[in-house]
Amino acid sequence: MKNNSSRYKTISTIKVVEDKNTWLRFAMIVLVLLGLFAAFSFFTYQLGGTISGTAPAKEQLSELKQRVEKLDSEREQLSSTANSADSELNIERATQKQLATQVQALTAENNKLKEDLAFFENLIPAAKGQEGIRIGAFKADASNRLQVQYRILVMQGGKSVPDFVGELQFTATVLQGGKTVTLTFPEAKEGDAGKLKLSFKYYQRMEGTLTLPEGAIIKTLQARILDKGQLRTYQSINF
Repeated sequence: MKNNSSRYKTISTIKVVEDKNTWLRFAMIVLVLLGLFAAFSFFTYQLGGTISGTAPAKEQLSELKQRVEKLDSEREQLSSTANSADSELNIERATQKQLATQVQALTAENNKLKEDLAFFENLIPAAKGQEGIRIGAFKADASNRLQVQYRILVMQGGKSVPDFVGELQFTATVLQGGKTVTLTFPEAKEGDAGKLKLSFKYYQRMEGTLTLPEGAIIKTLQARILDKGQLRTYQSINF
């Protein structure tokens, strides 16, 4: 009987221990579940807060879009104003350039009229009967380094004078290679075809360009009127 009683107590003790372990496991499972539920609730709360916070973000995005659109509009307006200013400036420059061209043309025309006036004034002595061949006007421009442009008026005065037939010749004194050199235009090698021929009764006006050799610096230019190779008159210009 004692053995049976002891065995019964042992079994009862084991059952009690097993029951306690079962309750502990159950309690731990409950605690774990509660912890998971609490974590899930917290996460959901945070997520809900994040989602609910998208409304201010949308408002900020809308404001940013409006600011960008406003800045784009201001940029386009400034660009249009700048383009308009550039156009006005280009028009002003074109107008100034056109006016400068017109002034140059008027100046050249005025100088031409002055020369024509001087030309006709020089004709008066011939009309009054001053006899002989003479140079009424002679001008030369050596502003171009190797070219000299000339204009000359040759006249003959007197009544019932025969036609004059001769030629125009130029001699230029130049500094070349440190030496003074005399050049003749046209050159003799050009022959009869290259001569500057004169043929008139009362006057003849001529103009042209003389080309200097490389490195030559002109000092004086003399216009000479020849009649059958003989010098009739001359006039010089110093530079």
